Amino acid sequence: MAQKNITAKKTAATTTDKAAKQTAWFAIDQQNYKYIAAGFGVIVVGFLLMLGGGSNNPDVFDGAELFSFTRITLAPVVVIAGFAIEVYAIMRKPKTPEK
Repeated sequence: MAQKNITAKKTAATTTDKAAKQTAWFAIDQQNYKYIAAGFGVIVVGFLLMLGGGSNNPDVFDGAELFSFTRITLAPVVVIAGFAIEVYAIMRKPKTPEK
């Protein structure tokens, strides 16, 4: 009976030692989250660049403001760049912990 208790204690001790040595491994690490936040910020900036273009007077059409370079070309490129950053952030392989 005493032999069983000693063996059980040794097994429990080695199990907890192994568990203590193993660290949690996540698919996305802290650096990836920083890239995700940066990509989200770039996307928001792109959408903010698309804002505006309205007129105070509905009878007046201002095509130069509505179809400006910023809204038609620059803003979509910035949004696509933000999505590219997001894809990189998700696909980036994190460093594996040392064993």
